[in-house]
Amino acid sequence: MTGMSLQVDDFCAGYGRTQVLNSVSVKADAGSLVTIIGANGAGKSTLLNAIMGILPSTGRIALNERRIDMLPLEQRVVNGMCLVPERRELFADLTVEDNLRLGAFRRKRDDRQPALEAVFAQFPRLKERRRQIAGTLSGGERQMLAMGRALMANPRLLMLDEPSLGLAPLIVREIFHTLTALRQTGVTILLVEQNARAALQVADYAYVMELGAITAEGTPADIEKNSRLIESYLGLGGKDY
Repeated sequence: MTGMSLQVDDFCAGYGRTQVLNSVSVKADAGSLVTIIGANGAGKSTLLNAIMGILPSTGRIALNERRIDMLPLEQRVVNGMCLVPERRELFADLTVEDNLRLGAFRRKRDDRQPALEAVFAQFPRLKERRRQIAGTLSGGERQMLAMGRALMANPRLLMLDEPSLGLAPLIVREIFHTLTALRQTGVTILLVEQNARAALQVADYAYVMELGAITAEGTPADIEKNSRLIESYLGLGGKDY
């Protein structure tokens, strides 16, 4: 799997007449894991939805230096973009395996079974529950299924919106270890998280978003040296996630 570079410049988006994002610029090098941290309501989810094409926006988006901001959502998917939304949006009445197979619509028929086996290798728990109805899974298992279904689409840029939301600490640790393993396969990952400590432990680069604008950026070490950011985002929860 080969990741794509992402460049977003002077990006504005919102809902109706309410502008949420104000001239946001972020980038992710091919094969890197970049996180955007910030409080609830900072505009992080809006940014991912606008990059994906779910929300209208102004500004510039480029994948591998090729502009895609004029393309519809469907064409962005064809270009290798994939978003795992905060609500996970699974087909609750279908089995785990059926949910995964529905994610493989971009793949050739002969590629679908190998892709399924690769996801099961990444998430052994999903293989154990392959015949189980998705709506009966635990929160952590649903997150794994949402990520597995995204991987079935063979993404080159994988965007995740709050993957740790509502999960127990042990499951959060497992999810973030999985993200680290995914980055090692070459896929580019853009991760939105409120759990700043966990996100910074796996990221190559980080942005801090407040009130719809980027207010700080740097390596995780840079962020962790900033006394204001430590107090705002890293002051609670100890050293481990």
